[in-house]
Amino acid sequence: MSSEYVKFEGMLFPTPFNIKFLKYCRDEFVVKDNDVVLVAYPKSGTNWVIEIISLIRCKGDNTWVQSIPIWDRSPFVETESGQQQLCKEEENGARFYTSHLPTQFFPKSYFHSKAKVIYLMRNPRDAVVSFYHFSKATKFYKSTETFSQMLEMFSQGTVPYGSWFDHVRGWLSFRENENFLILTYEELLQDLRRNVDKICHFLGTKLKEEEVNLVLKNASFSVMKDNKMANYSIISDDLMDHSQGSMMRKGIAGDWKNYFTVAQSEAFDKLFQERMAELDQRLFPWEQC
Repeated sequence: MSSEYVKFEGMLFPTPFNIKFLKYCRDEFVVKDNDVVLVAYPKSGTNWVIEIISLIRCKGDNTWVQSIPIWDRSPFVETESGQQQLCKEEENGARFYTSHLPTQFFPKSYFHSKAKVIYLMRNPRDAVVSFYHFSKATKFYKSTETFSQMLEMFSQGTVPYGSWFDHVRGWLSFRENENFLILTYEELLQDLRRNVDKICHFLGTKLKEEEVNLVLKNASFSVMKDNKMANYSIISDDLMDHSQGSMMRKGIAGDWKNYFTVAQSEAFDKLFQERMAELDQRLFPWEQC
C-alpha cells in the first residue's frame, strides 16, 4: 500500500481514508445523545483507553475483548468501515466509537448533542517518538530515516491529523462542558484505579470492587500485549509490516528522553510554551512523570 497521504482541506490523512467519507463524517454523520466517543491525537494511548472502556462496559469480563478485534469494538468514525458499522449499530443502544479528528473535521452534529466525549492527551514528546516507530511498522504512514526528520514534521504539523498543538487547543475549548472528560496517558500510568473510577462516574456506570479489579487486571500492558484482539498482530500484512515493530511497544512515559537531544528538547519546550501559553499548565501533568 502506498504511503502517500490524502489531503482534505489542507490536512493530511493516511491513504486508507477517503475524502468522500471524511466529508460525510463531518457534515452528515448523526451523533446520538447516548453515544460515547473517545477522541485523541494519534499515538496518545488510544488503544489502551478503548480496552479500558470495553472492559468497563463488560464489568471486567474479558470475553469480549479476547474475541472481538479492538477496531470493531470501537470503530473509527472517520473511516468508511467505521461509518458502516456504526449505522448498523444505531438501533442497538449506546454506541462507543473512536476518532483522531480535530474539532473542525469532527461530526458537526456532536456539537448540538448530549453525547459524551472522552479526550485523551499524552506528552507530545512521547507521542512523536511513538509516531516515529509506528510509521516504520505501518504501510499507510510515511516513515523517516531519522528521528530528527520526524520531529521536524511533527513540530510543523505536516503529519496525518495535523498539528498536535492545534488538536489539543481545539478540543480543550470544550473542557468546561459536563459531557466532556479529559484523561492523560501519564495519569493513567500513575493511578489507573482512580482513572477507571473517573471514567465509570462519567459514563454513569457502577462497578463492584471485584469488577474494578478485573478491569485493572485485564487492562494492564502485559495482558493487552498478549491479547491478539488488542495488539494488532492479526491486522493484514497489507497494512502493517509486523517485522518492523508492533502496535504495543513499551507502554511507559518519558521515553522521549532517549531520543531528544538537549537542543531539540529546549527548542520543543520553547515551541510548547509559545503555542500553549494561554492554557492552564496544570492541564499538562506529564513533567511529573
